[in-house]
Amino acid sequence: MPAFDRSQGEPMLICEKLSRSYDEGPQKVQVLENLELCVRAGERVAVVGSSGSGKTTLLNLLGGLDHPSQGVVKVAGQRLSTLNEAALGSFRNQHIGFVYQFHHLLAEFSAEENVAMPLIIRGQKRAEAAIKARKLLERVGMGPRANHKPGELSGGERQRVAIARALVTDPSLVLMDEPTGNLDQTTAARILELMDDIAREAQAAFIVVTHDVGLAAHQHRVLRLDGGKLHED
Repeated sequence: MPAFDRSQGEPMLICEKLSRSYDEGPQKVQVLENLELCVRAGERVAVVGSSGSGKTTLLNLLGGLDHPSQGVVKVAGQRLSTLNEAALGSFRNQHIGFVYQFHHLLAEFSAEENVAMPLIIRGQKRAEAAIKARKLLERVGMGPRANHKPGELSGGERQRVAIARALVTDPSLVLMDEPTGNLDQTTAARILELMDDIAREAQAAFIVVTHDVGLAAHQHRVLRLDGGKLHED
């Protein structure tokens, strides 16, 4: 498909009648029901809600890590359900950055190698990938720790590495699950500034799941997930 033009303020993410249910024994648990969402290039949206409301399930559907029971997810003009697993993996590498709540860093690799990995998987030369990874680590305040492995880093430091890894591919859409949960106030402010810069410079769209009132208020819109649907908060 043709490259998606981020400069036009076009919808970067569209969800239509998005639903997800699970079978738990004889019961059907409806987590999301006919959810509608549109996020434009350069827009930052916070999603808040009580524990168990389906916020992480929503992120997994938007990132193609889970499949909806019904409905449509489009990212950068591409309907995710039309892609097989290999094509979906390639599409995620090109267009989606994901910050997981529990990091998912590779223990045997350094911080720099973890951040460079998506670029290497894409086929970029290791030296070039390492340079870009180092620059992102500097921007999140992790330059001096670039050669340390995850086991040698604190929870907050691992979180910053995970954020750098999500952003290193210049994604169209960035999905963040509690990105500042382990960060002190100064570091969290630095991450907010980086998100602002990337949303503005690269016209990336951000969806941030958070319990942090300050982080939510900093986004362009705040949506509350309640009863399987999103409401303007």
